[in-house]
Amino acid sequence: MKLILGNMERFLAQVLIENQGGGGESLAGTIKIAVLPIAKVFTICFLGFLLAYFKLLSAAGRKLLNGLVFSLLLPCLIFSQLGQAITLQKMIDWWFIPFNVVLATLSGSLIGLIVASIIRPPYPFFKFTIVQIGIGNIGNIPLVLIAALCRDKSNPFGDSEKCAQDGNAYISFGQWVGAIILYTYVFHMLEPPPEGTFDIADINLPVKNPDKDTSPEQVPLVKHEAVPTNSDAPKKGKIQGFLEFVYVKLKLNQILQPPIVASILAMVIGCVPFLKRLIFTTDAPLYFFTDSCTILGGAMIPCILLALGGNLVDGPGSSKLGLRTTSAIIFARLVLVPPTGLGIVTLADKLGVLPPNDKMFRFVLLLQHTMPTSVLAGAVASLRGCGRDAAAVLFWVHVFAILSMAGWIVLYLHILF
Repeated sequence: MKLILGNMERFLAQVLIENQGGGGESLAGTIKIAVLPIAKVFTICFLGFLLAYFKLLSAAGRKLLNGLVFSLLLPCLIFSQLGQAITLQKMIDWWFIPFNVVLATLSGSLIGLIVASIIRPPYPFFKFTIVQIGIGNIGNIPLVLIAALCRDKSNPFGDSEKCAQDGNAYISFGQWVGAIILYTYVFHMLEPPPEGTFDIADINLPVKNPDKDTSPEQVPLVKHEAVPTNSDAPKKGKIQGFLEFVYVKLKLNQILQPPIVASILAMVIGCVPFLKRLIFTTDAPLYFFTDSCTILGGAMIPCILLALGGNLVDGPGSSKLGLRTTSAIIFARLVLVPPTGLGIVTLADKLGVLPPNDKMFRFVLLLQHTMPTSVLAGAVASLRGCGRDAAAVLFWVHVFAILSMAGWIVLYLHILF
């Protein structure tokens, strides 16, 4: 806490010195660099919101756009950017990125537990409140922010191409851990109450028992066709049976989603010099495949922002959480969680566990603690039957995140530079 207060004091002192000594242009430049990416994100999101509001982007269209981003465009971006940047030595040097994602989840969830214990959200949304505070968007929005930030030639990180490649690689390297957390921890935390529904009004209504193959907790984000069984088939080997048991118990069909598969492939190929020279170098015989992925990945940013804006169209008035709980989630996620992350990253830097002189590395770590609630957490909430309430929270958190992210980014840039 002393480290955080010290950084805040230093930031305020710099502001006073710059204003008194005629250095306001430097402060104005920092604010411009921090605010413009947020403005670009908000503008495209707002266009998606308008398209959905005026029925030009229907619910079915948003679903298709979400599926396209999740199944093709995002995996292509991760594969091309992470594969070109990663090496075995860098994987060793970057170990703190996935660890930081775990720390962000633990610290955010602890803050969520404290806040939920104080405000006492309506039943059965106690665990839901913890998740909405504890799980931030570590992938989609940071990728968009890095792209917008690096596109500006005056960005403090230097060369635009290297800035974007490094930032995207760092963010992508943490996504596989985030996905595991989403489809295990979050999936478990959002388990429906004993009554079987989050809608209290429907508890006393007769509800048919859902078929066990189609209940929400059994439906992955990307459906897989059932493999037909044959009772006359020979008994499976012990190894195959054990692997299938592990696959079912660990819910790997939910964890091994396209972005995670792309991350694993990029890390495996990128860490094997022969395979990397075959696919990822510009003179490689199969570089046309990587180049095609790069082109498709470039479409991820506008598509995901349009989809995000469209998904928020039904958000504002659809929650049963109430004003008190919703306000507490927004305040905790955007105001209480980031200082904790700043303390974690500052302490890690003091202990010497971060790569020296890599400011983009530190910036990405800080962003992982600063983002609004994860959109994919909202998708998991939909599977568990509380998607409408999650949509309302996502709407308001993202609206207020426009201001909070700009403020925190200004502070981070002052600390780093």
